[in-house]
Amino acid sequence: MLNKPPVGVIMRRLSLASLLCVTGLNVSAIEPLNVGFWFDQFHLTLEQGQRTEAMGPFYYSQQREADRTVAVPPVFSHTEHQTGGEEFDFLYPLLTYDRFGGEYRWQLMQLLSFAGGESQEEVPRKRFTIFPIYFQQRSPDTNLNYTALFPFYGHLKQRVFRSEIDFVAWPIYVKTVRRKSASALPNDPFLAVPYRYLQAMRGDITTYNYVFPFFHLRYGDGLRGWQFWPLYGRERKEVTTSTNVWGDLESTPGHDKVFVLWPFFADQKREMGTTNELRQQFLLPFYSYFRSPGRDSTSYLWPLGLTVTDDRDRQYKEVGAPWPFIVFARGEGKTISRVWPIFSQGSNTNLTSTIYLWPLYKYNRVQSAPLDRERTRILWFVYSEVSDKNTETGRVRGRTDLWPLFVHRRDWHGSTRFQVLALLEPILPTNKSIERNWSPLWSLWRSEHNATNGAASQSLLWNLYRRETTATTKKCSLLFGLFQYSSGPERNRWRLFYVPFSRSRVQTEPEPEWVPF
Repeated sequence: MLNKPPVGVIMRRLSLASLLCVTGLNVSAIEPLNVGFWFDQFHLTLEQGQRTEAMGPFYYSQQREADRTVAVPPVFSHTEHQTGGEEFDFLYPLLTYDRFGGEYRWQLMQLLSFAGGESQEEVPRKRFTIFPIYFQQRSPDTNLNYTALFPFYGHLKQRVFRSEIDFVAWPIYVKTVRRKSASALPNDPFLAVPYRYLQAMRGDITTYNYVFPFFHLRYGDGLRGWQFWPLYGRERKEVTTSTNVWGDLESTPGHDKVFVLWPFFADQKREMGTTNELRQQFLLPFYSYFRSPGRDSTSYLWPLGLTVTDDRDRQYKEVGAPWPFIVFARGEGKTISRVWPIFSQGSNTNLTSTIYLWPLYKYNRVQSAPLDRERTRILWFVYSEVSDKNTETGRVRGRTDLWPLFVHRRDWHGSTRFQVLALLEPILPTNKSIERNWSPLWSLWRSEHNATNGAASQSLLWNLYRRETTATTKKCSLLFGLFQYSSGPERNRWRLFYVPFSRSRVQTEPEPEWVPF
C-alpha cells in the first residue's frame, strides 16, 4: 500500500510545477537569478532566510529559520512551522486548513468545517460541521460521539460553551448542561473560552427550555429557578460547600434573582454568604440602584436622568447626566470629564484616554510595567499609530498605518519595514493570512532596514527596481534585470542586457620591511 505524501510536500510540488510552466525556467537553474519582475532570488533583510519571487506578486517561496512558505497570491499559500504545525489558505477566507500538533481543522467560509485530533484525555476524535445546520463528532470513545441536525433534532457535547445540548424541534425543546469539571469544558484549541464564562462555572447547572426563550426550568447544586419570560422569573441558589482539588472544603456563594415584566422591574442579590454581598434593583424608567460594601450607584429617570456613583474600593465619585454621555468623576482611582461626542478626557492608575469629536480623534495609553503602550487613531483605522515601550530596557516597538496608503513597522531591535499600498492591513493589523495572500498584490513599494547588521533593501513594482545593501556589499537591479550592479570587497560586477562585466579591485601590496644585517 502506497503512503500518501503530506499536504506540505504536495503543495510544494504543485507550486514548483506551476512556476516552471508559467516562467519556462529550467530545473537546473538552481543558482540565484535576478530577472526583476519575472524572477528574483534574494536573502531576507530582517531575519535569516531566503525568498524567491516570480511573475511579480503572483508567486513567492520563503524559507526562514522558523517556517517555510510557498504562495501563489491570492489563490493559495502554505506555511510549515518547525514546531510541526502548518497553515494552508485557498482564496482566503474561502478555504483554510490549520494544524497544530495533533489538532487540525478545515474551514469553508467558517460555515463548513472538518476537525480532528485528541481530547484532553488523548482520545482521538473527528468533527464535521455545516454551520449552523449539521454537527457531528466521532471517536473510539462512544461517549464523545454526537450528531445534530438543526433545528429538527440533535445532541451536542462541549459546543457553544455548554457541556451538553439536546434539542427537539428547536425552539420547542432545548436542554443544556453546564458542568464545573474541567473535562466538560470546550477543549478545541481553535476556540477561545471567555474568561468570565470560566469564572461563572461554580457548579453543575441543567436548564430545560420550552419554546425558547419564553419558559425554562433550571436546576443545579443548591439551585432552583424558573421563568415565564417576559412576565415573571425567579431563581435562587443556596450557599453550598464542595471539596476542591487539594481536598479542602470551599464555599460557593449563593444568589437570589427575580424579575417582573422584564425589563421594567428586577431585583437580585449576589455573592450571598460572603463579606461582599451585592444588591441590585431597578424599576424602569424611575430608578435603578446598586449596593455593595465597596460601591454604591443610583440612577434616576434612566436612561436620560441622573446617575451618582460612590466607588469606595477604587476611591472616586462620579456624576453622569445622562450616563454615559455626560460624565464627571474625581478621585484617586479615576478622573474623567466627558461630553460625548465632543470631548472626553479620563485617567486612572494605569489608563489614559482622550477623545475629540469622536470618531475624529482618539488617544489611549496603557501603563502596565514593564509595558507602556500608546495608540493614536483618526477616523477609526484611517490613521493609527501604536507605540510599545519596555520601561526596563528602554526599547520601543511601533506601527503606523495610513489607510490605504502605507503601513510602517518597527520591532524591538529598531529594524523597520515600510510598505505602499496597504488596503487591508490597517483594518486587520494582526491577520497573517492577509499578509501572506493579499499584501503582495498591492505592495508597490517595500523598504526594509535591519538595525542589527545594517542590511537594507528596497523594491519598486515587484522588483522592477530592487536595491540591497549590507555592511560590505551593494546590489542593484533595474528593468527586468537588464541593468544589474553589485559590489563586494574583492570586485565589482555589472550586467547590461544580461551580458556580464566585472572588475577586480586592485590591492596595493605593502613594501617589504627593511631589516639590517
